[in-house]
Amino acid sequence: MTAPKPLADHLLALETALQTREVRSSEEKLRELLAPEFREFGRSGLAYTFDDIVTHLVAETGQDNTSISDFSTTMLSDTIALATYRSTRVNDDGSQLFANRSSIWRLDPDGKWRMVFHQGTATE
Repeated sequence: MTAPKPLADHLLALETALQTREVRSSEEKLRELLAPEFREFGRSGLAYTFDDIVTHLVAETGQDNTSISDFSTTMLSDTIALATYRSTRVNDDGSQLFANRSSIWRLDPDGKWRMVFHQGTATE
């Protein structure tokens, strides 16, 4: 079942926030958006735990350079949503990296949506 538009818009806003330097450089903000048991299979093929990804993201430097397109959400249960989209990252030299991405979001008892899983698959 497709997620209601307000929820889809909210999850898109959360995914977009996770692409910003403001959020990626803040351990506190990452802890608000990522569940403690978070796992990721990155575009690179590497696997990350919550601690791995927080350490990696906080250490990143550079501009906000990733955009999201073709965003859609599917409800897997009343409290679990699957978000899928295509990302485009523009490198400093102007080249672009594309990935198909999926995230599983969970509505926690405190009323906040947190990402529990993310995967990025490189595409042309």
